[in-house]
Amino acid sequence: MEQRRLGRTGLFVSRLALGTWTWGQETDDEDAAGQLKTFLDAGGTLVDTADVYAGGGSERMLGRLLRGLPRDDVVVATKAAGRPEPSARELDASRRHLLIALDESLRRLGLDHVDLWQLHAWDSDTPLEESLAVLDTAVASGRSRYVGISNYAGWQTATAATWQRAWPSRTPLASTQIEYSLLARTVESEVLPAAANAGLGVLAWSPLGRGVLTGKYRAGTPADSRAASPNRASFVQPYLDERCARITGAVAAAADELGVPPAAVALAWVRDRPGVVAPIIGARTLAQLTGSLVSERLTLPEEIRAALDDVSTPAS
Repeated sequence: MEQRRLGRTGLFVSRLALGTWTWGQETDDEDAAGQLKTFLDAGGTLVDTADVYAGGGSERMLGRLLRGLPRDDVVVATKAAGRPEPSARELDASRRHLLIALDESLRRLGLDHVDLWQLHAWDSDTPLEESLAVLDTAVASGRSRYVGISNYAGWQTATAATWQRAWPSRTPLASTQIEYSLLARTVESEVLPAAANAGLGVLAWSPLGRGVLTGKYRAGTPADSRAASPNRASFVQPYLDERCARITGAVAAAADELGVPPAAVALAWVRDRPGVVAPIIGARTLAQLTGSLVSERLTLPEEIRAALDDVSTPAS
């Protein structure tokens, strides 16, 4: 698998990343083990998790699977700022919470450091400079090699990146993680230009449009899908409208023409967008991951790429 530079750093990561949002809740140990082995065998290196996934269960599961593997084989990324336990604050990027969260993540992962530690979301109740100073501490203490942000708006991205580059002792941001797919292109107006200007590598979460671009919802809602789950339905619902159906149909038509799964088409489109380092594959099952990995040997013909660009362009 091709390796790409993460932003302006010296770190190279695979151009597809393995996401673990479902691990510990929808994905059990056996299926997770199969996913990790298949991903690494395909040349993948970047594995993304977060302290709030499954209330810490995702990190614990990944930690168990990392035992016995050479540490350099896996680029481990995790995130903090959310509250995995019941709390009056949904987000907490204070110095106190972040430092505790980092140590807890390392404990669950069974590691002395992670490769990329990311602020999971913007916390309007904590001064940004306080949160960013914790990133400096994480790198200076050796608990993280690189740092980044996630789910920041364009102006927030520019502000954070500028602050970190304003003084030599601060650690520059390596990356930003955002939702980006054929169904979610509004980030192109501000977030992607801000990331490009600051030299941040873009990691795209939900590149399959929360599963909709696989085509699984074209004939209805499968009983075992997220849209059928009381806890997940609201996550998928925004992408089940008429516009998204047209885009999904175009992806399916392209997939038929190329003889590949629709997921491979959607992933290849995101993967090769300007500034994107890696789409994050959040597969629930090994079969889903295997279908997505077909994208690694796919380069979209220009006419198909242009057609997908056209049908998915957001209304101005």
